[in-house]
Amino acid sequence: MTIQLTDNAMQTLTKNDTCVIIGASHGGVNLAFSLRKHGWQGNIILIDSDPNLPYHRPPLSKAFLLNHNVTECASHEIHLDPSSIQLKSPDSYRKQNITLKLGLTVTKINRNSKQVTLSNGSKQAYDKLVLATGARPFIPPISGIKACKEAFCLRTVSDVSRIKQALATSEQKRVVIIGGGYVGLETASSLKKLGATVTVLEREPRILARVTAPLMSEFFTQLHQENQVEVLTDKLVQQISTSNLNNDKNMPLAHKITCADGSSYIADVIVIGVGITVNTELAKACGIKLASDMPNEQANHNEANGRDKPKSTPKSGIWVNSSLQTSDENIFAIGDCTYHHNPHYDRMIRLESVQNAVEQAKVAAKVIALNQKDHYSAAHSMRIEATLNDIEKLTYQALPWFWSDQFDTKLQMVGLAQGYDEVIKQVEENKPTSFSVWYFKGDTLLAVDAINHAKAYVLATKIIQNKSNVNKAKLQDSLLATKVEQLTLN
Repeated sequence: MTIQLTDNAMQTLTKNDTCVIIGASHGGVNLAFSLRKHGWQGNIILIDSDPNLPYHRPPLSKAFLLNHNVTECASHEIHLDPSSIQLKSPDSYRKQNITLKLGLTVTKINRNSKQVTLSNGSKQAYDKLVLATGARPFIPPISGIKACKEAFCLRTVSDVSRIKQALATSEQKRVVIIGGGYVGLETASSLKKLGATVTVLEREPRILARVTAPLMSEFFTQLHQENQVEVLTDKLVQQISTSNLNNDKNMPLAHKITCADGSSYIADVIVIGVGITVNTELAKACGIKLASDMPNEQANHNEANGRDKPKSTPKSGIWVNSSLQTSDENIFAIGDCTYHHNPHYDRMIRLESVQNAVEQAKVAAKVIALNQKDHYSAAHSMRIEATLNDIEKLTYQALPWFWSDQFDTKLQMVGLAQGYDEVIKQVEENKPTSFSVWYFKGDTLLAVDAINHAKAYVLATKIIQNKSNVNKAKLQDSLLATKVEQLTLN
């Protein structure tokens, strides 16, 4: 049985120990505060390249992009105040004695000396190191994309500020979004609400092709079209060129996006949302095991969900065990960058999910704090020993869940649909925009997508967690059951 350690039980931990966390987004910040919660008395140092106080990422493509509270500096540049989406207040870090080193990057990890080198040339020693390095937007190999000043990704507060600046200075507000994934569609929804003319270009035959069933792709295509967003598929963008329209120097500059099929589209603003690149460079440089180092038979991965066989996708991420330790026992990894085993689906996966980062942070914090056995006084040794004997239970076992907001539609997703062989759609009576999509492999429920249907999401979560068998006939009812027992087989 795990023993809850009180503050008094932790007072003898040496205050000279240092935990350095690289990455101050959801995972890194939650780990820092969880360390204090579980009694870590040493130093905690959070390092991040973003100069802003750590903030929530999901609102960036939604509410924050719609934010009308902007300031304009002397150079007429737009700046957004991220205080409304901060993860923690400035006082919270001070009260918990957590040191923030913002606007800096770690350039090197020396595992032998247990030091990291920062971009300003300074070195920082560590006893425990946590890699919460996340991912960065993938820039596709499109001719002219790097030279285009109005082509933006959407990953940070500064990205949002630049997009709003470009939109504000554009007369016609024509936006082309390259990529029909969730971030691209959420951005399309927000920019349309801001008055832009929006076109989405997706290279696959349907939007969301790698993460959901065709009927869900059809629903979101229709949703966007009904809101005057043009959604075009089978559009492989090959070139972006910039010139004055009709070669008229009196006309403002515009960007021409040309696709492989010869079609072209004019934009004043371009947003790129075609996926991410996992930040594994630091781990690779210091010799930590990566997903790509694993034999293929050990590397079943979740880079795509769906019935069709996933396209070949290089394995990515930092390998971690069930306690989030890397191949170096003093270095942990959490969040989007981790390649970890999911016990529910019994395979190695990598997830891009706030929930995943937060839950992994909690587990890693417990393990790091409890690993300091030698620093406790004899008076507490028996209690600490009892906890450490149970440490193998401190493993990451959370069920993945996600969400997306587009126009007036809320999508809640639970589970992983990869490998499904049957899809059942349940529609609520007299509520055509309130339905759920249930993904099965045989009789096993893998995942559920719930559109404006919180009840289905809650029921599905319980069913998947308990590995219960669903009475599929009940999903044909026009009114979904309210209790798990009414929906499962005895």
